Amino acid sequence: MKLPRTGRGRLAAVLVLATAVTLFTATVPLLRDWFDLRVYHGAVDSWIHHGGRLYDYRVPGTAYGFTYPPFAAVCMLPMALLGLPAAIAVGLLLNLAATAFVLYVLAGHRLRRYGVFGIAVSACLLALLEPVRDTFSFGQVNLLLLALVLGDARLTAGRSRWAGVGIGLAAAVKLTPAIFIVLLLLARRPRAAATATGVAVAATAFAAFAAPDASRFYWTEAVWDTSRIGRLAYVSNQSLQGVLARLAEPAEPGRAVWALLALAVLGVWVWRARRALAADDVLGAFALTGLVACLVSPITWVHHLVWLLPSLAILAEAGLRHRRLLWLAGGMYVLLCSSVVWLWFDDASGIDGFVGGNAYVWITLGLLFGLPVGHPREERLPWRRRASATAPAPSPAAPAIVPAVTSGPPKPLDASSGPAPGTAGAARGASDAPGPGFAGASGPGAGRDTGRGRSDPTGSTRPVAAKPQSSSERASSYTANRPPS
Repeated sequence: MKLPRTGRGRLAAVLVLATAVTLFTATVPLLRDWFDLRVYHGAVDSWIHHGGRLYDYRVPGTAYGFTYPPFAAVCMLPMALLGLPAAIAVGLLLNLAATAFVLYVLAGHRLRRYGVFGIAVSACLLALLEPVRDTFSFGQVNLLLLALVLGDARLTAGRSRWAGVGIGLAAAVKLTPAIFIVLLLLARRPRAAATATGVAVAATAFAAFAAPDASRFYWTEAVWDTSRIGRLAYVSNQSLQGVLARLAEPAEPGRAVWALLALAVLGVWVWRARRALAADDVLGAFALTGLVACLVSPITWVHHLVWLLPSLAILAEAGLRHRRLLWLAGGMYVLLCSSVVWLWFDDASGIDGFVGGNAYVWITLGLLFGLPVGHPREERLPWRRRASATAPAPSPAAPAIVPAVTSGPPKPLDASSGPAPGTAGAARGASDAPGPGFAGASGPGAGRDTGRGRSDPTGSTRPVAAKPQSSSERASSYTANRPPS
């Protein structure tokens, strides 16, 4: 399918797509009424203004309260100064900013090519994706954490001294991103891993100083009680533990079985992540880590699956080169938009419940095993900063000045020996030799003067390399691999 080329055509396409997105989100999925943000706001408000204990708060009429580490509550303290409508507005703005940054990291090179049209289409496509729309509708923090980790991925790839800070902050807000510290160790970035660990520990210590009672309760009791988060067998729990819980319901799932499955999945992750890192595919390794975090976490609600976005971006990019992968990416995208798992909200038993009620788990597992990562540099997603997109064109070399020889007649040129050393012909012959990545010499200088008994013009009348920017005599620096910036 060809994209519209005219401004009017693109505007019409965006309007049609935006209308379809609006109708879909208004009629198909259930809106979440900012439920999680109401938990955050109510817990912080009760803690600060009413002397309540942070982890005792419950949303009126429900059994749900604050479940994040105390540092998350400290970060949310400004909510106590706002009413709920203002807090919702600020949460929306923060999620929009995080989404824009995630788009820039994952697809900035594509968006720059298509401009406003590409940004509008990408925004519509993201708005349809269930994990993204649930993150907005719940007022969740998943996109903010993903933005922190992806920002750290860029810093890690460039070996910045700040690498690890974003991962450390994300791990202090929510425990799941702590697995990215292990990835830094696999990537042989001990300094970044130490930075991430230090930031997480410092943030946790600061929260313990600001809220000692809440910190004591969380780290000794709440963190081990998964029932505070929700029911393991609930269909929204798209983790390995969720699959086992739905199979065992109404009984409790076996922890030993879950541990064995988690270890097997972690082994696959280590193997694939190391291969990606060996090929300098840092984004691919980070994408794989997001997948395994969703699988091994005891509870992975549907809105947590924004960690699949890097994998979907890599798969779509690969699909632009291999049509079958594009169809595969499109199929996964449609399933992740469909809310299909909710068809088994009441009963996930039977073969259909096992397959359909765990559809997002199968997608995550499929990406973990089959995501195309670790490709050569020229085939990788160009996601991180570079000094420039291509090597600068070499400037033409100055003509070589050869002094005239006055003593004795000129020596004839032997066809088998080539130009004499030190002459302009030798210099030009060297410039015409094929550089790295070329099968053989081409252009005006290739094969000339062989067996003809005549010499080239001297350097005083002919440049060393004619038109080095031309397609026929491209310099070898165009094909040399540039070191990462």
